[in-house]
Amino acid sequence: MSAPANAAGLRQGLHGMWRLWRVLSGDEAYERYCAHQRAHHALEPPLSRRAFFADATRRRWSGVSRCC
Repeated sequence: MSAPANAAGLRQGLHGMWRLWRVLSGDEAYERYCAHQRAHHALEPPLSRRAFFADATRRRWSGVSRCC
């Protein structure tokens, strides 16, 4: 395998790891939300990034979140 092919493979692998990290950390949630809004609620303006994460934080931490 040549050096450019190795570099391309490394770059592709790093890009895949970066995408996986964004999915696992929730960093790409806003992009998924915007795509959903465009596809299913085109007439409604989407929330800003700040408002989206504020709403997600409020929903995550409001109410009882224990098993017993």
